Amino acid sequence: MSAPSTACAAHALRQASMQPAFPDLEGHHPCFSTTAEGHAKAARLHLPVSPACNIACAFCRRDFNRVEQRPGVAARLLKPGEAVAVVERALRLIPNLTVVGIAGPGDPLASDHAIDTFARIHARWPELTLCVSTNGLMLPARVDDLHAAGVTTLTVTVNAVDPAIQAAITPKLAWQRKRLDGLAAAERLIANQLDGIARAAGLGLTIKINTVLIPTINDHHIGTVAETVAAAGARMINVIPLIPEHQLAHLREPTFIERHKARAAAARHLKVFTHCQRCRADAAGVPGLTDYTRDLYGDDLVAEPTFSHG
Repeated sequence: MSAPSTACAAHALRQASMQPAFPDLEGHHPCFSTTAEGHAKAARLHLPVSPACNIACAFCRRDFNRVEQRPGVAARLLKPGEAVAVVERALRLIPNLTVVGIAGPGDPLASDHAIDTFARIHARWPELTLCVSTNGLMLPARVDDLHAAGVTTLTVTVNAVDPAIQAAITPKLAWQRKRLDGLAAAERLIANQLDGIARAAGLGLTIKINTVLIPTINDHHIGTVAETVAAAGARMINVIPLIPEHQLAHLREPTFIERHKARAAAARHLKVFTHCQRCRADAAGVPGLTDYTRDLYGDDLVAEPTFSHG
């Protein structure tokens, strides 16, 4: 009896993905373009300038290497001044580069490096779209700085809006020079994320949510996440399959059916982004199509340690 309903949901999801969510960004920002054509048209550059993270997610394992294609990984860490030179080289190398983003390897708002970098880039190349991806803990305190630095597109990773679920995903964090654990950590993170999203929406930023789909932990909760963040001001969601790593290495990746059900639940409340490539923190090019990372950074791997969790 459930097959027709599933088929209808799949058809609706396909139809929705064929319509641009943000006409001004379609074909200009690959991570906010919902059509396949728009996603493949423009290139983006991720600058790995953020060394620190202020939360400890159970699935996250950050590293410096050249081989892993996943978030939290970069070949090296850049200083803000070095990042400007990288953008200059990238604009010569990648003719369709339109977006400069910061998504790691730590959290961009856990230190001043990302905002400093954005301000430098915006002053020199105001035509570039600036984008940040954050866990949202410091978003209420830093969103005005992001806006002033020229950032217009924002991704916030929200994996749960129920503290009991969130505590299993992010069991500890650093807040105001103190460590919070369990439910206290979860409640603080969720409150700051929703407050930050609302503040960003009030400033006119276009907001996408990343949600990691984790079997047995939050797979039943995706619709509630989408509904809650939509009410706060988010406009699109990207449901990302878990890469079993770190403390969640014993789990499996979600199946195709599980991914589809989660995206269908989210689609009742938000536009669903379906072209995610789970990019590195130093990615350069069109996601899934071109990769200029080695051309930009060369072969001089510098394993500069990051620090995390206060």
